[in-house]
Amino acid sequence: MTKFNSCNVLILGSGGREHAIAWKIKQSPILNKLYVAPGNSGTSTFAKNISVNIANYESVKKIILTENIGLLIIGPEDPLVNGLHDQLEQDAEIIDLIIIGPKKEGAMLEGSKSFAKKFMQKYNIPTASFKSFKAKDYQKAVDYLYQIKAPYVIKADGLAAGKGVVICNTMKEAESVIKEMTTEKRFGNAGNKIVIEEFLDGIELSMFILTDGENYKIFPAAKDYKRIGEGDTGLNTGGMGAISPVPFLDKVLRKKIENTIIIPTIRGLKKERIEYQGFIFFGLINVQNKPYVIEYNTRLGDPETQVIMPRIKSDLLKLLISIDNVSKFKKQDIIITKQIAATIILTSGGYPETYEKGHIIKGLQKVSESIVFHAGVKINESEHITNGGRVLAITSMDNSLDLAINKSYKNIRKIKFQDMYFRKDIGQDVL
Repeated sequence: MTKFNSCNVLILGSGGREHAIAWKIKQSPILNKLYVAPGNSGTSTFAKNISVNIANYESVKKIILTENIGLLIIGPEDPLVNGLHDQLEQDAEIIDLIIIGPKKEGAMLEGSKSFAKKFMQKYNIPTASFKSFKAKDYQKAVDYLYQIKAPYVIKADGLAAGKGVVICNTMKEAESVIKEMTTEKRFGNAGNKIVIEEFLDGIELSMFILTDGENYKIFPAAKDYKRIGEGDTGLNTGGMGAISPVPFLDKVLRKKIENTIIIPTIRGLKKERIEYQGFIFFGLINVQNKPYVIEYNTRLGDPETQVIMPRIKSDLLKLLISIDNVSKFKKQDIIITKQIAATIILTSGGYPETYEKGHIIKGLQKVSESIVFHAGVKINESEHITNGGRVLAITSMDNSLDLAINKSYKNIRKIKFQDMYFRKDIGQDVL
């Protein structure tokens, strides 16, 4: 696969992120066949969905062999943290497969908050001061609260679907959250260890790179909105909307991020002898023009992918295929449009806590001038039905942020399903 021949591509995942990646890959002239497993109602319109449990190795392997897959893109975090890349590489029957997504050791940057924090500490990558505690050390964790100032940032160490971070304003609230995570298992095994961090006051942004472990390409930056309520209030979610580019990300700040965060991360991985091939998502906060890392993700973000993919003008598939060839990868360019994109997430009422599924979605055919990326949606007897917490992402592009945002909200008014909820203030903080 060192030449840019036509290629069969398999994308693992079923969310809005995977729909957006598939949408972009579909535009490539070197694509042969596109498969998404399990995919969703959106990907089914232009790719072949394969209904499969992606946690089952043999099922994934069968697709790769049967469909002669040349490139595999691992969308969600669970298969990465569970070592899917390692299994495939060690399998003698899998030949010449290019995998986008790190091996298990590299995926620990996302799979364990304490691993990531210690990595950053070791390689002088700016991040909030912290301490980690095992679940059995509940009292030590509570005692530590007295050594730091409120607000308190408490994180489940493991994967918690983007919801394992709680900011507490009072000691009482923090104690309660620690108990919920460690003793009451609010986030399951993700709370077997917790991290308590100092609170950083600033404005957040997301940066993304694709790396072969040596070289890297910087993708469009984005700013996402994690809280369920307007004005960034309420519970953390997987993301309620995003904008790209980031208005306050000027050349000076971008260079600081590259020099103090991106380059030291690549060097650190090399020094640790961690082979890394895939995306790194840097969740950042800008504190008085100094960038700090809040978290790493070892794949693209959701809903950020839905807002950055439409801004990429160059051939994404050509870039991804080149990752196996150092000289070719170095020569590739990412061409990014100057147009501005905004995406707004429509959720089921009650998300991120209890919500109902199975409500009919009406009005999708009326949407114009926006891209509708499906997430928690399935088709039942030709009708679109809600099938998750985050249901749809409505993405629009225009020459200004306010025009892009207004276009998305204009189209949202055409869509209806029972208990539909969305934030009405996406992008307003930077306009």
